Amino acid sequence: MPRSMTGFARLEAKHPWATLIWELRSVNHRYLEPHFRLPDTLRALEQPLRDRVRKQLQRGKLEAYLHLQRDPGATGDLDINQELAHQISNAAHQINDLLADPAPVSALDILLWPGVIQEQGADTETIMEAALALFETALEQLVAHRLREGEELGQFIARRLDSISAEVAQVRGLLPGILQSQRQRLQARLEALKAEVDRDRLEQEMVYLAQKADVDEELDRIDTHVAEVKRALGQSGAIGRRLDFLMQELNREANTLSSKSVVSETTQVAVELKVFIEQMREQIQNIE
Repeated sequence: MPRSMTGFARLEAKHPWATLIWELRSVNHRYLEPHFRLPDTLRALEQPLRDRVRKQLQRGKLEAYLHLQRDPGATGDLDINQELAHQISNAAHQINDLLADPAPVSALDILLWPGVIQEQGADTETIMEAALALFETALEQLVAHRLREGEELGQFIARRLDSISAEVAQVRGLLPGILQSQRQRLQARLEALKAEVDRDRLEQEMVYLAQKADVDEELDRIDTHVAEVKRALGQSGAIGRRLDFLMQELNREANTLSSKSVVSETTQVAVELKVFIEQMREQIQNIE
């Protein structure tokens, strides 16, 4: 079953120490490209998160946001990261020594630096474990969303494939009449010119016209490609690139059918085929 590369999931979990909120958005992309926006204190989560994404997704651009919301009503002592504060202070003094008119660095400036103030509560390891567990659930929701949308895309493509098969059947039914009509038209022109009909020459011309109008091979290949697309839609995993290749092959056969057309009916069928193929191709760009 195809999976869309477009999806969304939002999940939150309240804890005594804070509320964790994950927001996941994915769109189509040639490769798998995850991006994470994490609080500074949880940067170490990025690699474990990437590992989990690779197990679930194969293509798509993923944007994942983790919000850590402290309870404003909660009371707790604040810890100062003394080592980091000293490093910032020393760096500020070194920069001031290089300036002709340095601006003073206040204690508040240092306190506002990310990571200097640490609120007491759950330790970082506890927060990371909770964030990872919540992410796995959110990722499952995202995959489920992509599956639902992929199922709709598969149904859309299947309807277009049925339309293509109907057009192919129509052309097959028209072929005998087209050849007979071409033969009669050639004979009528010869009679109008009162030309002596060379039977051998006439047969040669008819063979040429038959070869030009014979699109059985192209129709057979279209049927084969349609069957292959249906088979791919029933497979699991990443099938988008294969489907895109099959659309190219279908379009090639439709172009050949158009170039061999000797009557308006087959030209119109070739145009319809191209429309259906383009509609499918646009949707396939969203399939993983």
